[in-house]
Amino acid sequence: MARAARSPEAILRATKEPDFRQERSRRSYLALLEAATDLFGRHGYDAVGTPEIAQKAGVSVGTFYRYFEDKHEVYLEIARRSMVQAYAETIEGLTPARFVGLARRDTIAGAISILFDNVLSRPHLSRSFSEMSLRDPDVAELRRAFEQIAVGKLVELITIICPRDVVPDPEATAWVVYGSVMQGAYSLAEHVGPSPVNAERTKKALTDFIERALFPR
Repeated sequence: MARAARSPEAILRATKEPDFRQERSRRSYLALLEAATDLFGRHGYDAVGTPEIAQKAGVSVGTFYRYFEDKHEVYLEIARRSMVQAYAETIEGLTPARFVGLARRDTIAGAISILFDNVLSRPHLSRSFSEMSLRDPDVAELRRAFEQIAVGKLVELITIICPRDVVPDPEATAWVVYGSVMQGAYSLAEHVGPSPVNAERTKKALTDFIERALFPR
């Protein structure tokens, strides 16, 4: 039977975190997430096994299986949390009031910096998410959900702050803006090799591009 379609919001909210009755259990769960995040980031998905995750977390393998079915499940939870955090720290805070007058350039530059920092703080893990989304349907679903929510927020924002004679197609513009920023971040994280342009030049170019596209003089 085909799985019922879920909204992007429901996909990103679908954590399997248990309802902990003891603080000790919660600490063990979080230690496993932290250990798995570090190991997947340093070694990639295929090279990491559940015994290594449990050992690094300081718990038994049996404790691992108390909370997760396998390493795939803990990987999905890490990816989900990372995307939720990225959205909360960047896109969610972009409101029309922040684009009033001269504040708009600072707002654009600030949002780009935070998105970049989110990718560059764990470049190998972000690259792993990108690679896994091409071969794992569950990771691909998470990535699509994040993109749909992020772009939807940008569409709403562009529609409010930009007249239609300036930006006649807010949806297409939002996808181009989002794609440009994320591709810049992935390039700096060396997903496909060393970047020919450094972070500061990339941020300035993107800020100039977005500001001119949305607020032409």
